[in-house]
Amino acid sequence: MSNKPVSGERLPDITVRQLGGGKLRLGVPDDDHDWQLVVVYRGKHCPICKTYLAELERLAPEFAKAGVGVVVISGDPEDRASSFANEIGVSLPVGYDLTVDQMKALGLYVSEPRSDKETGRPFAEPGVFVINAEGLLQVVDISNAPFARPDLASLAKGLKFIRDNDYPIRGRLDA
Repeated sequence: MSNKPVSGERLPDITVRQLGGGKLRLGVPDDDHDWQLVVVYRGKHCPICKTYLAELERLAPEFAKAGVGVVVISGDPEDRASSFANEIGVSLPVGYDLTVDQMKALGLYVSEPRSDKETGRPFAEPGVFVINAEGLLQVVDISNAPFARPDLASLAKGLKFIRDNDYPIRGRLDA
């Protein structure tokens, strides 16, 4: 992947529309937290995303205790993103209309729908990015399959450990 995000560097400057109005700028916390967790989900058509985002919603207080604000984004249009968020009960900031070019800039794998029952447009496969207080990528996890994602409880504990112990950004030797 030529656009693979590199740990210790900045996330590409990407802004998407946010449910409820306004914009979401990835990698720039806009709440009381100085770190940001960006979770890219496949879209409303994905049952694994439904379970994953429900778990993320449940664990959001654990991320908050570690000083990490959470946002979720997809390539879904507003109506599908809104319907999905309402179905799950997501109160986290939800970004939508991520373009294929933005997906590629983030180094995400992009898939074509198998049918119109899935969705009517290309969509991003899962990605997780953690941006630290300096605006640098602390954690990068990109998958080409819906069932390969980081365990959220472990990630929350790990981020707390990183913050409490001034643990360095890993994976820099190949950068």
